Parts: sequence; structure tokens; C-alpha cells
Amino acid sequence: MKLYLDPGHGGTDSGATGNGLLEKNINLDIALRIRRLLLENYNKVEVLMSRTTDRTKSLSARTNEANNWGADYYLSIHCNAFNGSASGYEDYIHSSLPNSSDTANYQDIMHEEIMRVNRLSDRGQKKANFHVLRETTMSALLTENGFIDNRQDAALISDPSWRQDVAQGHVNGLARAFQLERKSEDPSGTLYKVIAGSFQSRDNAEERVAYLQSQGIDSFITTVTISGQLWYRVQAGAFSNRENAERRLDEVRDAGISDAFIVTDSNEDQEPSPGDTGYAILGETYLSPELMNQYVKTINPQAIEIASYYLTYGERYGIRGDVAFAQAMHETDFLRFTGVVQPEQNNFCGLGATGPNNPGASFQTAKEGVLAHIQHLYAYASTDSLPNSDPLVDPRYDLVTRGSATTWTALNGKWAVPGDNYGQMILNLYERMLDSSLEQLEGVMQEIKN
Repeated sequence: MKLYLDPGHGGTDSGATGNGLLEKNINLDIALRIRRLLLENYNKVEVLMSRTTDRTKSLSARTNEANNWGADYYLSIHCNAFNGSASGYEDYIHSSLPNSSDTANYQDIMHEEIMRVNRLSDRGQKKANFHVLRETTMSALLTENGFIDNRQDAALISDPSWRQDVAQGHVNGLARAFQLERKSEDPSGTLYKVIAGSFQSRDNAEERVAYLQSQGIDSFITTVTISGQLWYRVQAGAFSNRENAERRLDEVRDAGISDAFIVTDSNEDQEPSPGDTGYAILGETYLSPELMNQYVKTINPQAIEIASYYLTYGERYGIRGDVAFAQAMHETDFLRFTGVVQPEQNNFCGLGATGPNNPGASFQTAKEGVLAHIQHLYAYASTDSLPNSDPLVDPRYDLVTRGSATTWTALNGKWAVPGDNYGQMILNLYERMLDSSLEQLEGVMQEIKN
């Protein structure tokens, strides 16, 4: 598949502006992330970008280049603006196309996959006579990823981890629409993590993350205890393929980070730590309900407080209650319920929901809904009998192949279909929640010291 990837605007054309952000920069950042995810994870994919730096390029130059190259798909990345009053995500195909066209079918898929991860309100699938949609000879889609002049949207847009999620949503849509073939994983199950520095000071680790971001390299902080000493590691990617990890290592070193290295880590038969990608569903809960609820309310101040149920039932069933809570936030858009499941269903994990005509299971109380969620995870993660302490309230418990997914990433393609990166998205959200909680604790400790 040949993808022409077009970050809108650039150079003298800044695009929309607002809240200290320039659209041209956001578009480029998301597009670069899309290209990286595609090339690192899929076979037989070629990507040509209209620009990879901040430069001016006319619309006709972009479409002519895509047409002459013989692209299979044209994807234009944008953000929106409207007096600060509008918000949400929308996408466009050309106004002349019928809903039965291939382009419209691709739009259906792309819209669904992007909306799964972007935590924005849904403004719908639209049609317009935009140049890049009209003058291209292949199917084309233009995505508007939030309103840069809206305060709430801009808070998301300015977050690198959100832009990574949005890029992943675009990639998930492309993979599904064009039936892309994933690169084979290491048969040993080894995970190769690129560590771009290891520090005893969190401030130093945060400086490293900020520097890497300025170089276009996404990273985050994990913790590891060595000989009783806590270290803050800056992780710039985790890969099941050694070649991809080495490629990222070269990028990090080219950015001037000479102390970068690769660590290997098996997903099974090891003690998981909070920062490990793919770690087990069974295990201890690290975060308190107070910290979990507090994090969610930074995004949705009206969120109900259900974290205590995840701690209680997580401990009872031996499930990582804090990661299950992160899964619930992913499924419910931080308890805003912007999908087909409604708040009164108390269905926090999308049990049985398949579309607008089937919003899934309903439960009498929030507590019962959380119990059903934990029981469904238990069905995947364990072959043991259910504890006798609670009735079975999960209506789909017996439909699960017991023990078929012992790690969060093993839920890919099971809990969410096709969901190639479903587990990774849950863990990315959990990492953000963990980092936020660590910052809160550090702030409390500093107040105590003062």
C-alpha cells in the first residue's frame, strides 16, 4: 500500500492558531508519528509525505506529487478552529462521492478507529469540495483532529501522548481498511525496550523527555529499582522486533543521546513492574482509589467515583485493579460515555457492545458493573474457578476461552476486534495515570518538607 501522507499547512502558512499552538506544527507531529508506526509495524507499506519539516508547499504541488507517485490513498492531517466555541473530531471526503464508494467505506473505518482513541466529541463524517479531496486521483480523506482554539481540545492536542494515540488511531484505521500485514514478532516473546537515559533525579528524566520531544522522538518515564535504589528511566519505545528497536536506538543516538541502550524483557514468567508493556493482568494494584479518581477528574470533572470498586474487586480476584480502571477510562472516554454505551448501563468495559443497535449489557449499579468487568478479565487471565464471594454477573463469562489472555496486550483482537493495539493503548493510558500520580505525590512531599 502506497500512502501519501499530508500534514496540512506549513512554512508561511501556520493554519489555525489558538492557546499558544500552531496547527502546522501539530499536523506535522501527528503525521510523523503515523509514518513511524506504519513503517515499524507493517509490511509492504510505502509512505511519501508532502513535508517532513516546517516548509511552505502549495496544495497543487501536494496533489500533483501524490498523483504522479501513484499513491493508493491520500491522508491529510489537520486541526480545526472556530472562535473557541466548537470542539470535537470530524473527517471529510469529496462531496461528489456516493456513500457506497470505496472512499466512503474507507472513511467509515477510519472514523471509527480514530474515534476509539481520541477522547473528542464526534462531529461526524462529512463531505466537502476541498482541493486535496477534489484533485486527487486516488481515495482521499482529510481529518480534523480537534479545535485548536478550544481550551479543552487544546489541552489534549498539546499532550504528546494524546498525539501518539491519535496517530495510532489513524494507523489502526489504515491497517483495517487496507488489510495491512503486521511484521512478524520475535517468536521468543522478547520485548526490546529503548532506554534513552537512566537517572536518580526525576527532574533530569523529565528534561530528557522534553529534549527528545523537541527532536520529534516520543518518550515517557518508567521506574526501576536496582539494588534498592529507585531509578527513572526514559523509554523511547518498546518493540517485539529487534531490528525496529535498533532503528529507534539509532534515531535517539543521532539526536545526541550517547547513553541510550536496549534492554530485553520477556512478557511472561517474570515479575512485572509498573512500566512494562504487556505485563500480566493478574497482579497487585499500585495506585490508590483517591489517586485514580483524582486523575480522571482532571479530564472529566463530573466523573463519578468508581475507583474503590476496582481496588476491592481487583484484590479479591487477583487482578491489576488500577490497569483495569485505565481500561474502563479508555472504553468510556473517561466516564463521558461518548460511544454507544450509555451511563445508566453501568457498563464500564463495553461488555457485549457491538454498535448503535446493540449497546451491550446493563447492570443495576456501578459496583455490579465493575464486578462484571473484573470477572470478564478473570475469565481471560485465569483457568481457576471463580471465588465464591460473589455471584457471577458477567453475562459473557462462559463465552471466553479460559486463560487465553494472561497479559494486557494479549487482549488484542479478543476484547476489541480488530484491536491490534488495544492492550498497548490501555497501558499507555495507565502510564499517564501513573506519571500524574507520581507528580501529585511529589508535590505533597514537597509541601510536607516546606
